[in-house]
Amino acid sequence: MAGMDGDGLLTIGALAERTGLTVKAIRYYSDTGLVPSTDRTAAGYRRYGAEALARLELVRTLRELGLGLDAVRRVLEREESLAEVARAHADALDLRIRTLGRQRAVLRAVAAHGTDPEETALMHRLIRLSAAERREMVEEFLDDTFGTADANPELVAMLRAAVPDPPEDPDTEQLTAWAELAELTRDQDFRASLRRMAAYQAEQRADGDTTGLHHEPTERVREVAGAALAAGTAPGTPAAAAAVAELTARYAETFDRPDDAALRDWILRRLEVAADPRVERYWALLSRINDWPAPPETAPHAAWFAAALRAVARPPGAVAGPGSAGALPGGGRNGRMTGGGGS
Repeated sequence: MAGMDGDGLLTIGALAERTGLTVKAIRYYSDTGLVPSTDRTAAGYRRYGAEALARLELVRTLRELGLGLDAVRRVLEREESLAEVARAHADALDLRIRTLGRQRAVLRAVAAHGTDPEETALMHRLIRLSAAERREMVEEFLDDTFGTADANPELVAMLRAAVPDPPEDPDTEQLTAWAELAELTRDQDFRASLRRMAAYQAEQRADGDTTGLHHEPTERVREVAGAALAAGTAPGTPAAAAAVAELTARYAETFDRPDDAALRDWILRRLEVAADPRVERYWALLSRINDWPAPPETAPHAAWFAAALRAVARPPGAVAGPGSAGALPGGGRNGRMTGGGGS
């Protein structure tokens, strides 16, 4: 074989041809001690044996896998096993891949939505938050809202458990939802609205309402009001009055109260306290970030029910009062969580 002498040793040129590495690279590895030559000719030319060839093949493989020279040296000198070095390098690559995935997500979101520099910086900061930092953000938000009064403990526990948990490589919609959710939690008007909901819950609890989250009447409002909306039933019509009667009867049973005008006023206040569409938006964003099923829409059903209640309460020809309920106080992960007063 060309480049091999009678002792079976290879010249540096033959070794380069055998391995595909350059003569310069082999000389560098020899000079640094990674692949020392087996011996030298009388003229000082390096020669390499089978062990040097195997060592050089390993160096090339490890370098192509991205290992640094120090890590390669530790393997060659048996200071660390190849498995240990490979595991550490794989872990480092995992971290790098996650980082690149997040950076790609931010860039895609910017390209898709034309976000301004401030929003771009926010998305980049949010995507780098650890799980503990995301939880801390939610805890601060809830401490400042539902933590200000003796609100429904089941609701508060559910809220605290619902932490944004985006995937390692979020898509554009998840990233923009994360940015919007962060902005929403910093909205002082929204926080004030939630504090009013918490205060109402505390008031109800002081009056003895410890019946929980009231999922069943909330679902029934969606069903009955949804059917009325689909049929084009206007508040104030006999069909709407029948729907109201069905729903107030369900409330009376759930809360063990007489089915009378006082109950209708009480239900209406609950709906009005919770009439903030941002509650529903909060849960929709959280569901998108965490890849949960989208919560069912509640705002149109609550608004129709509130309008129908007012129509029943006022005499024919009377002028409707200002305001309308915009959302049931719910819309959690399964669309069953009550927020403000509960439905």
